Amino acid sequence: QVQLVESGGGLVQAGGSLRLSCAASGRTFSSYAMGWFRQAPGKEREFVSTINWSGDSTSYADSVKGRFTISRDNAKNTVYLQLNSLKPEDTAGYYCAARRVLSGSYYSFDYDYWGQGTQVTVSS
Repeated sequence: QVQLVESGGGLVQAGGSLRLSCAASGRTFSSYAMGWFRQAPGKEREFVSTINWSGDSTSYADSVKGRFTISRDNAKNTVYLQLNSLKPEDTAGYYCAARRVLSGSYYSFDYDYWGQGTQVTVSS
């Protein structure tokens, strides 16, 4: 079992930045690929970014490419999502997820464990 706890969300003005963290329990964090997803009110959960077990392979949704950066520190059992140049349309609950394979995925159904989420609100 893996427990995931997100932090770092908040209220920020458009153009601002936030850094989200997702701390994972357990001793096998390095064998999990990780992902970030988001869900705005009234909308479906959507893929944001994913990272493989070692951190040398990442992917992003087109809507965040060039603005968001995913990274991980296996020694700290933590994955990060740096959010820059934030826009009001980035407002959503952000969720991290873990899957028990080494490579990342764009699809939420590929993930085995989910955090409770952290809210990001971007004002215009």
